[in-house]
Amino acid sequence: MDKKKYLITGGAGFLGINLTRFLLKKGKLVRILDMAPFDYPEKGMVDFILGDVRDKTAVDKAVESVDIVVHTAAALPLYSKKDILTTEVDGTRNVLGAAKRYNVGRFIHISSTAVYGIPDHHPIFEDDKLDGVGAYGEAKIIAEQICEDARKSGMYITILRPKSFVGPERLGVFALFYDWASTGRGFPMIGNGKNRYQLLDVEDLCEAIWLSATLPKEKINDTFNIGAKEFTTMREDYQAVLDRAGFGKKIICFPAAPMIWTLRLLEFFKLSPLYKWVYETAHKDSFVSIEKAEKILGFHPKYSNKQALIKNYEWYLANLNKFKNQTGVSHRVPWKQGILKLAKYFF
Repeated sequence: MDKKKYLITGGAGFLGINLTRFLLKKGKLVRILDMAPFDYPEKGMVDFILGDVRDKTAVDKAVESVDIVVHTAAALPLYSKKDILTTEVDGTRNVLGAAKRYNVGRFIHISSTAVYGIPDHHPIFEDDKLDGVGAYGEAKIIAEQICEDARKSGMYITILRPKSFVGPERLGVFALFYDWASTGRGFPMIGNGKNRYQLLDVEDLCEAIWLSATLPKEKINDTFNIGAKEFTTMREDYQAVLDRAGFGKKIICFPAAPMIWTLRLLEFFKLSPLYKWVYETAHKDSFVSIEKAEKILGFHPKYSNKQALIKNYEWYLANLNKFKNQTGVSHRVPWKQGILKLAKYFF
């Protein structure tokens, strides 16, 4: 049996644990590097190293003797600008450097479609202009450039740009929506809801990572958009969750401009968890072409937007007691709702 060892940086995060479970089912050896504890039932089944990708000593220890690196570690947009830049940029440079020194066969870098910023056309293709919004988008672009430079030196590097993905363990901003749905509330939407906003099920992202890890090296040494194949309008996709909740509630649309200005003020006064990338793009089209991944990787996503959202909502309901009183800034815990917790009583 092929016993290749995988290193997952950021393996205690939302994508990390889903990928860990995916690889363990495939019979693979998994090592985790994360600055957060790996407190899942699978703890005894992985080689866990507590450490930060910004710490070269920890990174060297983690990369030694692995065959494939999947670099998922990132500081999300709610972190400070300094943490975002050092984690995304310095961290990527450290992990890539160690991978080169230890002759790691493949490096799979998880980027983001945030690198495209707010484009003026859709769908977006891999060779379209990169124009990141905020520190997160900018840092992801720099991290990709570091990967491309390393590729030129002979390393085999796949860059995956996933759309926002959901699934088991995903909370963050989606927990806000699921909380409102599960307590019998409608949900406000910025704009008329007729825009198309592509999502992605985390299981489909794991499949794309698996293809990148197992196909011939010459095929995977490239950059690929990853997203759902089937998606409708923002209003229709999110209404599916309210329908599943069963309270007869509806998505309620509001004019974009006043809502955006309100959310800007709330963010400025730290009264809302929603950051610029969320509220400035929520009323616009946002979808990428996945034709390249379909053609070269043979990527065929199983889940539509609606299916992914409902599946994530059902996991939320089943696990609510585990995180009911938790808040934070990662995808693994609900974000503190701030003043929005009061606003929900008007819906």
